[in-house]
Amino acid sequence: MPTRPLVGVIACRREVEGHPAHMVTDKYLVALREYGLAPVILPVWEDALAGDLPSHLDGLLLTGSYTNVAPERYAAAVAPENTRADTHRDAAALAWIPAALDLGLPLLGICRGFQELNVAFGGSLHQAVQRVPGLLDHREPEGDRESQYAPTHDIAIVPGGRLAALYPEPASRVNSLHQQGIAELGPGLSAEAHAPDGLVEAISVADAPGFALAVQWHPEWRPAAHPLYHALFSGFAEACRARQARQAARIPQPGVVHHADA
Repeated sequence: MPTRPLVGVIACRREVEGHPAHMVTDKYLVALREYGLAPVILPVWEDALAGDLPSHLDGLLLTGSYTNVAPERYAAAVAPENTRADTHRDAAALAWIPAALDLGLPLLGICRGFQELNVAFGGSLHQAVQRVPGLLDHREPEGDRESQYAPTHDIAIVPGGRLAALYPEPASRVNSLHQQGIAELGPGLSAEAHAPDGLVEAISVADAPGFALAVQWHPEWRPAAHPLYHALFSGFAEACRARQARQAARIPQPGVVHHADA
């Protein structure tokens, strides 16, 4: 029976009972397992890329978080609404993104991960979308978890893009649980979907040969029940399996003698 592809899942740095901790919300891990992948939590240490761990992975997931990318990363002052930071994660994510792309790892970014990808490519963020003239309030609605993760607005998918290749419909309805959003799109990224107010909701790495997508919404919430979310995780899982197969083909099998050509 083949082993599940290994997907690195970036952690958040929090304090638990007075001790530093590296944490990932369970819903991301559950979603990966549902699609046949094996999650590996990546601590956000300064030397996060030390050793050969990246070469053993088959994909990278950048999760959402209650924290935000530090505005200094895109040359902005801290807005009053921007109250939660995680500089350890900032450093690790912005190191992992180019490393993953250089290795050809499939990459999926969600919410904060979407914003990290934009900042990694030199883009900037709105720190409080609800205060930007012409933009909607994209924060989660009041109520229980079911209400917060329920689809709340439509997105228009860019024809001919990478997201459109995974999901053939021109539009979908998605959840919305974010205060920040893309202000200026990073060079080298392509917009893949927009909210009704024009805010970018999905991006891809333009010259990446494989899967390199990020979305502003939360597709990890019951993905099998939502056609677009399912398409995203299915496409990511397929890319991770293909990466695993390519890597296995390059590893000499024990007991097999490889002869030079005559």
